[in-house]
Amino acid sequence: MAAASSTGPAQGSVRPTVAVLDYGIGNLRSAQKALQRVGADASLTADPDVIERADGVVLPGVGNFGACMNALVDTGLADQARKVAERGQPFMGICVGMQMLYDGSDESPDVPGLGILPGRITWLPDTVKRPQMQWNKLDCVDHPLLEGLQDAWVYFVHSLAPATDRHVIATTDYGGPVVAAVADDNVYATQFHPEKSAAGGLRLLSNFVGLCNTRPPKQRS
Repeated sequence: MAAASSTGPAQGSVRPTVAVLDYGIGNLRSAQKALQRVGADASLTADPDVIERADGVVLPGVGNFGACMNALVDTGLADQARKVAERGQPFMGICVGMQMLYDGSDESPDVPGLGILPGRITWLPDTVKRPQMQWNKLDCVDHPLLEGLQDAWVYFVHSLAPATDRHVIATTDYGGPVVAAVADDNVYATQFHPEKSAAGGLRLLSNFVGLCNTRPPKQRS
């Protein structure tokens, strides 16, 4: 696997702007710093104007699905997240940020998700230890977000995952295949933490920043 570049864009090139949605959960700054390391002009923000102008948007998440969704709604960023997807800006969810893209989660059955991706988040089977808190290997399809990541080892901390075969671009083996990454047009998401996944995680974030730098926004169908 090729190592990720941590030197940023070449001298004289434009650093794409990435808005990390600031809704008060715990790992926002680590995601911001990792994006900066791979060449993005990344900022924590809840400002709708900054979000709209950004070349890409990232929604991290840790902890409980319901608590994260409630915080996203309370800050007004749930509506902003839906608008990002509709506008066609490159948009990536990380860990619980991935789970919030779906219709809902069995962790908090009464709390609706963003509904950007169809389907529901369900518990990992009783036959495996929950959470999966470990490094695990990816099995990837050919996709620009995952260039250079086939068989990469990345870091997971989760007890639930999408119960769907739609939009899956990577799985990992944890008592059977578990969804590790998805993509639908301009929307991307990883169940693992790229900001905690060493060279493989930086490579993925670099790939995302590259998509932000080259893909013009368009209306999502």
